[in-house]
Amino acid sequence: MRWDDLFADLESQLEQKLTADEVDFRAEEERLRLARLGLRDRLASVHRAGERGVDTAVHLVLRDGAVVVMVPSAVGKDWMAGEIADGSRHPPFGIIPVDAIGSMVLTRDQVYASLDTVEPAETSHALSARLGLGFVLRDLCRRRQPLHLRVADGIFHGTLDRVGRDHCDLAVHDTGAVRRESDVTEFRIVRFSELLLVSVRVV
Repeated sequence: MRWDDLFADLESQLEQKLTADEVDFRAEEERLRLARLGLRDRLASVHRAGERGVDTAVHLVLRDGAVVVMVPSAVGKDWMAGEIADGSRHPPFGIIPVDAIGSMVLTRDQVYASLDTVEPAETSHALSARLGLGFVLRDLCRRRQPLHLRVADGIFHGTLDRVGRDHCDLAVHDTGAVRRESDVTEFRIVRFSELLLVSVRVV
């Protein structure tokens, strides 16, 4: 009987050790997963959480201190885009480079949702996730869409004339005006790294 008790005790200790090792392994695995998470990954997870009923309006504090409330409609390789909540009937559409975000203010549900890194199977999500900021700006350039560029030293209105690998050319003109050579007041070449927000008001 004592032998039975001894083996039962050994089995119990072994089972506890294996369970503890499994818990430690899973905890370490989770720590490594979180260490690999980027800000873009967390934004994408909040965006996808909207399909599960989570509020996706995120409060973003840009590097210059400006606060933007955006409901994301797409998250690319290095940018996010969506409607900017500004209280107007026709809110502007905005594009924010991920590097322009200084911090995010999230709800508890959004924080938990942001930690979910399951990649989407949908083609539309998968495609936009591979597109860089330059691709989106080139599309606005091709459409000759008047827009506002927010950079560290101000907000400039105009039309993109061309988009390079790491910069764009903005022909600055009055808000509401169509780009005409005679109405252009200056030409600004802006590095992507200096862009904080690109906003377009579509009525």
